[in-house]
Amino acid sequence: MKFLLEEICSRVGGRVDGDGGVGISGVNALETAGPDEITFAESDRYLDQVRNGTAAAVIVGEDFPDLPGRNLLRVTNPRLAFVQVMGLFVPLQESTGIHADASIAEDAELGEGVSVGACAVVAGRVCIGARTIIEPGAYVGPGVVIGEDCLIEANAVLMQGVRLGNRVIIHAGATIGGEGFGFVWMGDHHHKVPQLGTVHIEDDVEIGCNSCVDRATMGVTRIGRGTKIDNQVHLAHNNDIGEDVIIAGQGGTSGSVTIGNRAVLGGRVAVADHLKIGEGAQIGGGTGVTCNIKPGETVWGFPSRPMKRVLREQASLARLPDALKVLKKQSKELEELKARLALLEGAAKDPA
Repeated sequence: MKFLLEEICSRVGGRVDGDGGVGISGVNALETAGPDEITFAESDRYLDQVRNGTAAAVIVGEDFPDLPGRNLLRVTNPRLAFVQVMGLFVPLQESTGIHADASIAEDAELGEGVSVGACAVVAGRVCIGARTIIEPGAYVGPGVVIGEDCLIEANAVLMQGVRLGNRVIIHAGATIGGEGFGFVWMGDHHHKVPQLGTVHIEDDVEIGCNSCVDRATMGVTRIGRGTKIDNQVHLAHNNDIGEDVIIAGQGGTSGSVTIGNRAVLGGRVAVADHLKIGEGAQIGGGTGVTCNIKPGETVWGFPSRPMKRVLREQASLARLPDALKVLKKQSKELEELKARLALLEGAAKDPA
């Protein structure tokens, strides 16, 4: 796969300073990019690296200094443009058809160009949209609906009744629509609460490896359009996750949590049940969320507190050893003063 620099420019915008006809066959980091690769520099503090590097071309900002002899692609946002260029070199996954070892129910409906890999199982009443790829070992349960251009990676599981929109990616080992965790104490044992709902995943959602999205107790667990979920994340029953939400690895939510559009949850964030996280909120890594978070608020810590407050507390803790020394000194001086005062009071009572 090879592009001319001017072709890349036409795809991402900007302008070329240098030879637009140079061939680009890959991407790489600024430090290691070779004579047939393109890289990027976010600011002029990388000027020397750009000057001394061997990359065929460098994506830079519009105000980056001129470098005669170097091929520069000037854009408004170098990092974003580089990410777009990286996408040009992602190998396209092509349909390989239906493998002889795949198991597909007779009443399953497969759109044009659908691919089903070896040992994958497609159960009855399943509907799969055009150009969707089901990789080896995946399980698609009864009544599942999958949109167009989706990718269900190896050993992923879609349980009964799950619905996926278009261009959804379910990475290897993820389970969508497993039972929610619900029990009622019956005096001498835990009685299981039936989990009768389902999961709806909207367009352009991506769910990472070994993540779990539980089906609702009743109704729907929903993941909104464009949301991206990292590896090893657990979303419990009846969650309502908004659009363009980011949830980093090893995080988890309890039941009936609502997360607003464009909220960001860092790694290992845990959210208690029935809480609401507002639109655009940011939750720092490792936070235990125990109360509702307002829209646009940034919180961190356990329990979750506003970031500015946490930073003040951390600064105060750093000064605590010196403060204790001062307190110890003042306590000693106070005891000495009390002793002197006692002597003076005794002398006043007994002038002889």
